[in-house]
Amino acid sequence: MIDYSKDVAALTPDDLHGFFQGWPDPPDRRTHLALLRGSAEAIVAYDEESSRVVGFVTAISDGVLSAYLPLLEVLPDFRGRGIGRELVKRMLERLEHCYMVDVVCDEGVLPFYEALGLRAGHAAMHRNYARQSGRNAGGAR
Repeated sequence: MIDYSKDVAALTPDDLHGFFQGWPDPPDRRTHLALLRGSAEAIVAYDEESSRVVGFVTAISDGVLSAYLPLLEVLPDFRGRGIGRELVKRMLERLEHCYMVDVVCDEGVLPFYEALGLRAGHAAMHRNYARQSGRNAGGAR
């Protein structure tokens, strides 16, 4: 059974194994925990049978009009079970007060979000791959 929780305070880096697969320079588990805790909203999916975190979604928001969903991940062994869909659904419910909730994703992932009621749009983005791991992140100035 999968349990969904917005409480990430009790998580430790040891709870976050196997995420960011395929990333050339992935965040380590301490950085992963920091980004969960630093997000305006975070929801984790916990598999009670295996006693592990198997998915998560994060949101960054101004708390008034807008939010952005930067990260959604489900461990490969748990994909195809509706966990990602449930994480996004729950996050959209948490953000229903917002005028806009945006996601920037690869074209191949767009049908997943469209099935959840999001619409295709246009986006511009900058990626600094030298900072992909989050190491030496200085924060906003």
